Amino acid sequence: MKHTHLTILVAGLTFASPCQALEPLKDSSELYNVILAKRTLASLDKNKDGFIQEEEDSRGWKKKVRYDANKDGSLDFDELKSIPQSYIDSPGKQLRNVMFKRSETGEVFFDFYFPDVDDSSKKPVVIYTHGGGWAVGSKHGAAVASFKAVHKELLKNGFCVLSVDYRLVKKDGKTAMRDCVIDAQDALRFISAYHKELGIDPTRIFTFGDSAGGHLAQMVLLAPSDSIKGDPDLVKYDYKTVAGVSWYGPCDFQDEQLFNHNDREGFRDRFGPRILGANSKPEDKAALYREMSPVNYLTKNSPPLLMIQGDKDTTIPVKQAYRMQEALKTTDAPVEILIVKNAGHNWRPVDGVVTPNRNEIIKQTVEFITKHK
Repeated sequence: MKHTHLTILVAGLTFASPCQALEPLKDSSELYNVILAKRTLASLDKNKDGFIQEEEDSRGWKKKVRYDANKDGSLDFDELKSIPQSYIDSPGKQLRNVMFKRSETGEVFFDFYFPDVDDSSKKPVVIYTHGGGWAVGSKHGAAVASFKAVHKELLKNGFCVLSVDYRLVKKDGKTAMRDCVIDAQDALRFISAYHKELGIDPTRIFTFGDSAGGHLAQMVLLAPSDSIKGDPDLVKYDYKTVAGVSWYGPCDFQDEQLFNHNDREGFRDRFGPRILGANSKPEDKAALYREMSPVNYLTKNSPPLLMIQGDKDTTIPVKQAYRMQEALKTTDAPVEILIVKNAGHNWRPVDGVVTPNRNEIIKQTVEFITKHK
């Protein structure tokens, strides 16, 4: 992942807490970098010697080895901590690595980007939720590839961008998909608590995400803000969503056929463990699947949603978009659906030219959000 050095940063920016129980609104990069290095060691240090060697990280070694300061062929904790992360290279102010809540499974952070020209005390906010199957990825995805292009245009148009490092689902089941939703919602509750300090309007929240993040963008947009309870210190701070865009995100986990790429294939419930977690009971399955399906929150009064799906996607099949289309017949919700031809996951070309192309998808995404500003 390429790191871009920024010349404008809200270094050490701190605001007093409006409530004693809330975390302070401040850059916590030192803590974040320590936690990130610990997580990297925990996941990659297979022989538990406190170092990472090439054989333990063959896929990522070429990017990491340049930070081997003592040239010993391995990376220790301090070297891992020094690896820079990607941030959007915009001219506006930034609050990086804000710790907005603590949980039983760790601290949760976000990055907050101010518009290029910050001339309003009632700025709208776009929350970005990254992809990665609810199990991998990070808030730094906001600063790469097509997502960076979308966000830079939104920042030019007067939006703030909030990128959330929601807790990831692990094999131990201690974190489930609903925790990813809760973290995104709690991030919005947190900035709502500090809306005066940030100069934002918490009733003008927009959502954007891809894949698993597309699902989260739909959930945050459509589900009532009080429908899934989060951090008790944040629950009293409210927000209102205005519109959102989902790139190849699933909308319904209840119908197993929606995840079949070929009707003759047997259904493999890839996402079930991520929805259920370790503490659910068998009798809870139907309710949890329903709770995590954005299609169930559609009403005629729902905020507008643009759902963009590739017709050759084998990760999140286009059937998910068709399921949303079917639901619109009875709900009359304000949802627009764009099917991208010859597109696999991440808009990869499959059997032809992707139509509309990536640049047009980016353009339509930005236009959809800005027209509801």
